[in-house]
Amino acid sequence: MNTDSLGAIFINACLINNFVLAYFLGICPFLGVSGKIATAARMGGAVTFVMLITSVCAYGIHHVLVLIDAPYLQLISFIAVISSTVQLVEMFVKRTSPSLFRALGIFLPLITTNCAILALALFQTSRNYSLGQSLVFALGAGLGFTLALVLMAGLREKLELASVPDAVRGTVITLILAGLLSLCFMGFAGLGG
Repeated sequence: MNTDSLGAIFINACLINNFVLAYFLGICPFLGVSGKIATAARMGGAVTFVMLITSVCAYGIHHVLVLIDAPYLQLISFIAVISSTVQLVEMFVKRTSPSLFRALGIFLPLITTNCAILALALFQTSRNYSLGQSLVFALGAGLGFTLALVLMAGLREKLELASVPDAVRGTVITLILAGLLSLCFMGFAGLGG
């Protein structure tokens, strides 16, 4: 059992070791859906929800697989849980908000292949988190993912009003901004001692 406090786990997952800006996980939606703040926030909400469900399921699956001495099924089980949860979210969003479904486009079903979610399941099991710690870890990671997306979307919206040289317009300036944002988050490394 891991003895880290819930606050330390949350701050660590959200800011210090942000999945997007420190581990560079989930870069596809980070670059693809960060054009508008509203879309980025909703994508962050969807990813956070999938992370929470995955965390609970991964905790249970891990203990069942250890009990039946079949830890080799862990990875495929986690992938099945993630893809099922994403299908559920996709059906819910398509039914309740067709405009959001169109805005998220291909990136909504691609949450299935978002390596940040699989990494969440693997990190929490390797760190021996309890169920409460796992939930806080998932919430921190999801909110950190959302924070990174919304910050990037805000920067990109402001950038539309700026005069950018042709040589760095588009993807180049987006990657430069992502790098600068990552450097800024490195400043959180001293939090928590």
